[in-house]
Amino acid sequence: MLNRLVIAAATIMLTTPLAMAGPIDNACVRSDRARGNAPLCGCIQQVANQTLSRSDQRKAAAFFRDPHRAQEIRTSKRDSDNSFWRRYRNFAGQAERLCR
Repeated sequence: MLNRLVIAAATIMLTTPLAMAGPIDNACVRSDRARGNAPLCGCIQQVANQTLSRSDQRKAAAFFRDPHRAQEIRTSKRDSDNSFWRRYRNFAGQAERLCR
């Protein structure tokens, strides 16, 4: 497990400069919290590319503009929202571990 994590981290760090901007990268760079930290945002986008569909990425990117939307989805009773939230939590956990 540790080897896979190290390989994944190395892959992300080596390919981040080559990554094309995606919805999460764009939203991240524009956010106040990231303060234009392009390398961090690029890393987060790389993790998103590996863990989320493009549709999920667009939905997650909206959280940068409207954080309350994340709370609405998290507390939703809809099966589709619950499925998305599980995928999003997996993405967020991996991004947190790999994009420090």
